[in-house]
Parts: sequence; structure tokens; C-alpha cells
Amino acid sequence: MLPLTASAQVNTPKPGQGAPSSLPTPATPSAATPGSDPTTTAPSQDRPIVPDAQFDQEVPTLSDDLTAPLEPIEGFTAPAPAPSGAQPPVPVAQPPVPVAADPELAQPLTPLGSFDATPVEVAGVDDGEPVEIKYETRVVGLDEVKLTDRFEALSALKKDDDAPNAAVVSARAREDEQLAVRLLRAVGYYDGTATAAIEQLPGTPGRVRATITAVPGTLYTLGSVNVRAAPTVPPTLIRDSLPLRVGEAIDAERIQAAEANVSLQLPQRGYAFAEVGQRDVLLDEQSFRGDYTLPVETGPRGSFGQILTKGDPVFAVDHIEVLRRYKPGELYDIRKVDDLRQALVGTSLFSSVAVEPQRTGRAGPDGTEAVDLLVTQNKGPARTLAGEIGYGTGQGIRLEGSWTHRNLFPPEGALIVSGVAGTQEQGLGVTFRRSNAGRRDRTVTLTAAANRSNYDAFEAFTGTLSGRISYDSTPIWQKRWTYYYGLELVGTNEDTYDFARADRVRRTFGIAAAPLFLGYDTSDDLLNPTRGFRLKLNLSPEASVQGSARPYVRSIVEGTAYFPVTGSLVLAGRIRGGAINGIGRDDLAPSRRYYGGGGGSVRGFGFQELGPRGEEPNPDFDPTDPEEEDSPTRFRPIGGRSFNEFALEARYRFGNFGVVPFVDVGQVYESELPKGSDLRVGLGLGGRFYTNFGPFRIDVATPLNRREGESKVALYLSIGQAF
Repeated sequence: MLPLTASAQVNTPKPGQGAPSSLPTPATPSAATPGSDPTTTAPSQDRPIVPDAQFDQEVPTLSDDLTAPLEPIEGFTAPAPAPSGAQPPVPVAQPPVPVAADPELAQPLTPLGSFDATPVEVAGVDDGEPVEIKYETRVVGLDEVKLTDRFEALSALKKDDDAPNAAVVSARAREDEQLAVRLLRAVGYYDGTATAAIEQLPGTPGRVRATITAVPGTLYTLGSVNVRAAPTVPPTLIRDSLPLRVGEAIDAERIQAAEANVSLQLPQRGYAFAEVGQRDVLLDEQSFRGDYTLPVETGPRGSFGQILTKGDPVFAVDHIEVLRRYKPGELYDIRKVDDLRQALVGTSLFSSVAVEPQRTGRAGPDGTEAVDLLVTQNKGPARTLAGEIGYGTGQGIRLEGSWTHRNLFPPEGALIVSGVAGTQEQGLGVTFRRSNAGRRDRTVTLTAAANRSNYDAFEAFTGTLSGRISYDSTPIWQKRWTYYYGLELVGTNEDTYDFARADRVRRTFGIAAAPLFLGYDTSDDLLNPTRGFRLKLNLSPEASVQGSARPYVRSIVEGTAYFPVTGSLVLAGRIRGGAINGIGRDDLAPSRRYYGGGGGSVRGFGFQELGPRGEEPNPDFDPTDPEEEDSPTRFRPIGGRSFNEFALEARYRFGNFGVVPFVDVGQVYESELPKGSDLRVGLGLGGRFYTNFGPFRIDVATPLNRREGESKVALYLSIGQAF
């Protein structure tokens, strides 16, 4: 922090207040010296000491020939000696020289011999060999002005406690002297001084102490606060934006922050071209006050005009106008300009983009001047490849990748080809997505996908056609409210357990659904929240067709909350529940039922492992093998119509790493509504590695009161927090 530049005002004595002090005047002899002429007086100031005739007579004659050799030195005659008894000329008395009125300046200088120029000798150190010197640092005088912490953070001495020699310690001490003075001036102590002393510590050879002693002096305060600027609307706009008051300390940080507020407020209130000039602080050394003056060039008061573009175009003007959050003619506000710039950046279609106000001279409403916005576009790569890998017990390895052309159908019409290659899931999908479709932040998505899933709960071949209109959060734009609504047509062939046959059979289902979602998010980060809460509601009216249509409703409610305990520790909790109403479980396609267990559910259990399950013959059991170790039966989840889940985590972070102990509780039920009975508990410990795009998560958990067929230990790998 640097002190403010200030000019000093020195008060000189007025007439009648006394003359300035002066140096002593030399005395004139009052009596003749023995052997001298008592009538001899000092020569007049206008009378020459040596007459011209005598001077010309004494100067030897020189040859006019420049090439002639020099005359021998013996040829010169010495001046005639003065007559015996003549008195030497008396020096002419000079008028007294005025000095400043400060009495200390009139005091005689300290004798040079009183200074101790002996260098500091460190006991136990041999001058012939380089020996490391240990030292300690003491700071005196900064506590009273609360500058000790700032000083120690910047101190050259405090950065270390040893040096290769005494000269380095002295150099650091001199640097800290200047630092202390700068810090004092930065908070208003313009007369502050600092000195450094280095001394040998008694009884500790090779160790010294460096002491920085600061004397703050008197605090300078603001005597007046003045603004030089053209009239504004409202008239007190600048002064109200400059939070400085008479009597406050002349604190550099405080003044710079106040000026920054003026630079911030004026462009938000219509003054697009306002510039804050260089301040002037005139200090009075007698009253210890300073007169503060700030010049401001406001420029014209403006309103939004047209949008102009240049550069390598990505969007035409009409699509940029879809992204703006203002109407032409509104009072200029730089926040809306920044909002437009961020919306353009959020499309990911630019290598660089700038939005700058332009003066036009055109008249706007209410006496304003129209301000056009110049958008400078530089096209970036439109194609991206993305991939994600994860692992979960019961789910196996899952690798997902996608290829995207974000502007294949301008403006912002993207084509996305995605695929899933996993040990238990494979699929391929094609998606058309139109971002900012007709209005800001509205997205239209059309998808066609085919998947194969092979889990313990079911095996399914599924084809899906879906359309959705959404308002979503992104890493750049995390929104408070989000929603979507759409339609889905699903055809699926799945194996399901038939209790009447006591065996699995394959069935084909046709499903029509109208999914709805509403979310409310106050958290501070999309992938790694540390404070706030989230509420989510999923509602999907559906109809299952298997011979006849059976309508039903699927619903899920979820709430999560994040509480920062310290800067390193965050408590996170989640409550979630779901229900399916209007249809029996066995009439539902297995893929539309609810399951529990896994990295995004109740950890400690395998994927879809929690809830109702059926006991079936184990096809891997060989009754003829005398060494067979497999059980003759196996348990397979069959899903349910309701569930509840509870989770609590303590997220402790240190640097780029973190440790997360957690407990998860939940259960899946055959009934339409969840119950509070037979809750299962999983305990675990997770590790986090924090990256620029979110935390990489490793969780290991185990179920309490493990039952036959359940995993002993479950492992989950993914990107992002569990919730």
C-alpha cells in the first residue's frame, strides 16, 4: 500500500510577527593592532583592491607570435613585497543570510567526532570465513497504529531469520526503515519516522537483534473534500458516490476505495465515458489537516442506442439483440453491458469478444446522448470433444464421450453425437440443441437415443425420442431458478421377474411421458458448493402401454443444504424422496421403477442393490461339482414405487485435496408412499482432488448390518460432489 502524493503548505511569518532567524554577523575590529596605522580603514566596496595600472605593470610582456617558444620561467618577476608595517586588507562584511524560522536550523551542527562509526561486530564470527548470522527482529511503535501485521507481511527482515553476513542484515534493516515510513504515510502519519538498530545479543555468539523503531507523529485528517466536475443528474451524484468525510484520517486505502466507487457508480448511472482524474491533497503542517480535491470528467449522460459489430462475425446483430437484457432508450448502465459480454462468452463460440460503448452525438430521451455498443467478434473453434469416466460397485466402469459442433445450424444450433461404453451399459445418441432460442437462456433440445443396459435389476434394450424446452444453469451462468418441460416416447424390451412363474420373462413396454422440473438454487457453486441450499421437484405424468394404457405419475422431491463451519470445513446434507402413484409395481417397466444404492444414492451399497429383492436360482451354481462354492440361489433387486434417502457429509479441504467422512441412510419400498421403517445405513470416507473444472471424487463405504448378497465394500469414482 503506497501513501498518497501530497503537496506541503508552509506558513511564513506575516508582518509584525517577527523576522526570520539569521546566521551571526562577523565583528569589525574596534582597535588598531600594534604597528599598524590607526587611520587605516577597510576599503570601500566600490574601491578596487589592486589598481589597474599596478596590475598591468606586474603582468610580463608576452610575444605576439603564437609560434614563438615560451619565455623562460626565470624571466618572470615576483610581485613586490608589501611595505613594512602595512596592514593587510580587511574582508568586506557580507549582509546576513536569512534562514527558515525553525529554531532547530539555527543550532550548531553536532561535532563529527561524536558519531560512532565502528561497525557492528558479531561475537563468535571469524571475519576471514563467510559464516551465516542468525538474527531476530523486533518492531516498536507500530502496534499503536495497528500496522504491525502489515509490516510483518512485507518486511525484508521477517522473511528470514538468518543472513550470510552483517551487511545483508543492515541492508534489510534499511529497507524496513523505508517500509515503516511508507506504511505510516499510507494511513495518514505523514511526519512519521523510523530508525533501525542492530545489536549483539549478550551471551549468544553469532546472533544479533534488529530493532525497527517507528514514531508515528501526528495523524493528518481531511480538512475539506472537494469535487471539480460538470453538473450531473442528480446534482449530488458524485459527492454521494465519494464516501469521504471531513475529519477522517487521510488513509490511502480508504481514499482509493472511495475513488473506485465513483468510477463504478457513474457508468451505472448513465455516464459511460466518465473518468476520475488525479487527486490533490494539500497538507497544512501547522494544523495537521489536508484539503482533498478530486477532478472528474463526467462526459455526456447517455442512453442505450444501437448494436454495431466488427471483426470475424459469429452472430448477426439480430441474434446479439436476443442476448441483451436492456431496451434501446434505457439509461446507460455498464452492468448490462457486462451482462451482454458474459452472455456472448457463455456461447463458447469466440476466441475473444469485446463490447465497448461508442459516442454518437445523437440525441436520446430525457436530454441524454445515444450510446452505441460496438461488439468486436473473433471466431473460435466450434467443435469440441468431451469425455467422462466413472466407476461404481454394481455399475462397473462407465465411459461417456461426445462430439459437439456448437454452431452447425446458426445461430447457436448445435449437433451433439454422444456414446456410452461401459461394462454394463452401452448406447448411442444424437441431439440437436438450439441455445438462446428466440429469447435469452431458453434452450430447445431434440434427442434420439438407443441404449442397452444389463444390471442385476434388469436387462433392457431401449429406444427414446424426446423433446425439451429448458432454462438451465451452466458453469458460467448459475441461475437461481431453473426448469424444463417436454415430451418423451420410449420403447423398451426388458426382462422382469414374474412372481407367478417364479422366473424372469421378457416384456415389451411403450411409454409416453411429459417430464417437468423446477429448481431453486442459492448455492455459491455448481460443482463444489460451500454455502446455500437447493430445492428440486421432478414430476412426470406417464402412461405405460402393454396391451392397454395405464396412466401414472412419478415424482421426486429433493433438498440439499451447505453450511460453512470454518474456511476449511463445510457440512453438507441432503433429503430426497420419491413416489409412483396410479399403477402397480409389476405393471411398471423395470427401468421406470425406483432403486436405491450407488454413488448418487445411498453409498455403501452397490448400484440398485437396495430395496425389495427376489431370490432366484443361480445359473452359475453347479450341483455336480463337489468343490462348488457358489450359492444355489442369488438375490436380485426388483425395484419399488417409493423411496427415501438422507445423507450427511463433513467436507474438509486442505489446499487442492480434501477428506470427506459421510453417512448415508435410505430404503426403497413396494408401497406408493415411502415409509420410515427398515432404513439401511452406509458409512464411508471419501477423498477429493480439486481441479479447475470441479472436484475428482473417490468414495469408499460399507453397509451396517450387512445382509446376505450385499457388497462388503463399495467404491465410487466420479467428478463432482455426491450432491
